Amino acid sequence: MFSPLDPEAIESREKRMNRRNFVVLSATALAGSITAFTTTTSSAAEADSKRHEINAAADGALNKLYASVHGSRELAGKANGILVFPSVIAAGLVVGGEYGKGALRVGGKSVGYYSTATGSFGLQAGGQSKSVILMFMAQHELEKFRKSKGWTAGVDGSVALVKIGANGNIDTNTMRAPIIGFVMTNAGLMANLSLEGTKITRLNL
Repeated sequence: MFSPLDPEAIESREKRMNRRNFVVLSATALAGSITAFTTTTSSAAEADSKRHEINAAADGALNKLYASVHGSRELAGKANGILVFPSVIAAGLVVGGEYGKGALRVGGKSVGYYSTATGSFGLQAGGQSKSVILMFMAQHELEKFRKSKGWTAGVDGSVALVKIGANGNIDTNTMRAPIIGFVMTNAGLMANLSLEGTKITRLNL
């Protein structure tokens, strides 16, 4: 029988303690890895779901534009990039604002996701929704937009809102602009508006 001070007994107890500590540390590390993996997977799935939702809504907004505005599909085919905000919501009666999320399409594929925000002052219908579509006809304007950390219409780039001519087609002067904008509601294309002051920021999606 070993005495309490027997070196072999002390070494045996140390080995048992080391094994227990190793098991505890291993279990803790494994639990942390599982938690991190679960969190990362959940965040990735959530981001993927948001991208899918934005893309589906953007497809719907573009199809509605093509069906409503003669010549818009052909114009889109010439654009270097198309920024689509399918639902920009206006809220407030006197002091309010507008906000929406959208996707930038280049070559028919989404290459980035953005938010748009505009402050406003004056009477407006609470909860009113509209689609805002910007077509970058000039490559340098598209590159400038993609490189910017924050882009504001009227400051970083001038947007020419589409006007429809007497023949029902897009006004030829508008078609020559480097950035062309469409604003649509359920009632159709909106005219006599301005997008100046609209701020667009890239989303981390």
